Amino acid sequence: MPESRTSQSNLLRMLIGDWRQNIIYIGFVVLFLVFAITLSDRGFLNPNNLLNIIRQTAMIAVMAIAMTFVLSAGEIDLSVGSVAGLATVTVAMAIAIAGPIAGVFAGLATGLIVGMFNGWLTTRVGIPSFLTTLAMMGIAKGAAMWISDTAAVPILNQSYAWIFGGGSIGRIPVLLFWVLILGAIGHIALRRTGFGRRVLATGGGETAARYSGIDTARIKFRVLVVSSVAAALAGMLYAGRLQSGRFQLGEGDELSVIAAAVLGGTSLFGGKGTVIGTVVGAMMIGMINNGLILMGLEFSQQLIARGGIIILAVALSQKR
Repeated sequence: MPESRTSQSNLLRMLIGDWRQNIIYIGFVVLFLVFAITLSDRGFLNPNNLLNIIRQTAMIAVMAIAMTFVLSAGEIDLSVGSVAGLATVTVAMAIAIAGPIAGVFAGLATGLIVGMFNGWLTTRVGIPSFLTTLAMMGIAKGAAMWISDTAAVPILNQSYAWIFGGGSIGRIPVLLFWVLILGAIGHIALRRTGFGRRVLATGGGETAARYSGIDTARIKFRVLVVSSVAAALAGMLYAGRLQSGRFQLGEGDELSVIAAAVLGGTSLFGGKGTVIGTVVGAMMIGMINNGLILMGLEFSQQLIARGGIIILAVALSQKR
């Protein structure tokens, strides 16, 4: 009898653990069904509306994929939104001067330079990534405002605009393919490569990882570079979709990016991350925003409802 009770108890704990681990997927389905039923007469299930959710959320998902690596390594990047805005401006200006290829290189170079600077300050100088990237948030925004003179910089090249966010294949937006491809790459990199295992080990216990031969400083440097490059890529997608570079683009995105990663099952304390969950978390945030707007709630009410839903989902996912 005692052995039977023990096995039943272990089975119950395992089922509860699986339920909590998959709460993001359960919550996504439940929320979708609730919105589909309650907003059926307001066009929630209209294909155009569903595709708009993807278009509005894709850039958050791109940045959140990289943020999964940063958080899993025990660090944080608060500069992603401002870096995205800076990249929109550098891309637009480079395209105006030298064409779309130069624009692509300018955007990626923006992310690479910022990421290397963040990584150097964090791993070599020893400034916590929270403070490093908080300072970079202001620097990147100020730089974007300065070089653009706070004015929008138009992008007239239609090829660039189509590839980077503005195009569609049939009715499917190109942005969805960007998210799916980057999500697949991120998932494989985190789960199937030595780099991903070292990232998780670094965040799970830096001292133990260092004693096992992992260069934790290099890992942290790399994830911060990856995060900034992903933010720059998100900025390139913003620029292509809206056909302009503006310093305001990406403003405040860092909170949604971190929320998407944590909502998807990535730990703020490191050592645990899931790219698939992060993408679903980003789409869930986009769906919540869309559903609350269709409900006709005021902006203040939307903020309260969105925050409450996210807190509830994260709280339910925590293991007791």
